[in-house]
Amino acid sequence: MSVNPAKQTELESLLAISSGLNALQGNERFKNIMHQLLSDLCHTIKKFDITDEEFWLAVNYLNELGQRQEAALLAAGLGLEHYLDMRADEKEAAAGQNTGTPRTIEGPLYVANAPLSKGFARMDDGSEKAEAMWLHGQVTDLNGKPVAGAVVDIWHANTLGGYSFFDASQSEYNLRRRVETDAEGRYAVRSIVPCGYGCPPDGPTQKLLTGLGRHGNRPAHVHFFVSAPGFKHLTTQINLNGDEYLWDDFAFATREELIADPVKITDEKLAQQRDIPAPHTEVSFNFALVKASDSEEEARGKRARVKE
Repeated sequence: MSVNPAKQTELESLLAISSGLNALQGNERFKNIMHQLLSDLCHTIKKFDITDEEFWLAVNYLNELGQRQEAALLAAGLGLEHYLDMRADEKEAAAGQNTGTPRTIEGPLYVANAPLSKGFARMDDGSEKAEAMWLHGQVTDLNGKPVAGAVVDIWHANTLGGYSFFDASQSEYNLRRRVETDAEGRYAVRSIVPCGYGCPPDGPTQKLLTGLGRHGNRPAHVHFFVSAPGFKHLTTQINLNGDEYLWDDFAFATREELIADPVKITDEKLAQQRDIPAPHTEVSFNFALVKASDSEEEARGKRARVKE
């Protein structure tokens, strides 16, 4: 970008230099994005007459956010991760593309390479006294044809809202499994009924939310990646109906099509067939996948993840 320095204000000159617009090296897209961000930030400082103390509190907050590794949690809490989904939905609608099961946020707690089973897996390690859950469903294409060999990657919290790898009290890959669907596209897992969670009360995310007058709670939910050759990768999650935070999820992940109804099963014979105690909770959820136009759509989005 070439701008006559004599015609720039002092601020314009500062922003051009700090964002690299006057430099020959560097990435042009990145420079322009940084220039916009810095410009918006400077105008915000001016508009609200941000004091030096407030500015350095914000800088120190960013340091704390990094130290606590909560940046991804905050991105969800501020609705930015949900906005990425909104943008993807808008692009699909504008292009007239077919859609299957709705997407929703991944969240910050995925761990790659969970144990892989065919058809069925037990997700819990049996150490927690909790109500058993039978979670099952079918993966199909948009025409209802079963997708055999799809990988359903599932993870969820325990009864205290903790996730293995992030909660030292849990065993490795507890409540995390991958299940390859059978010839009818079906998957099933035995697990425990999860609980919603709240942001760490002493963490920077909750500190910011408190300043906004907001809570940091999520309803009980189960995360999924669903993938199969020739189909778009699906990132989604289901929320369990009846939870007090169902429509007040601080991470904005609830979608009407992604609400599952827990059903209490008391049939002893059915429980024996499933090798699961009675009573237990049954949750059924099916997935409809969309054909991919290229191999890139088959892969999950790139971001930093544990074990990946």
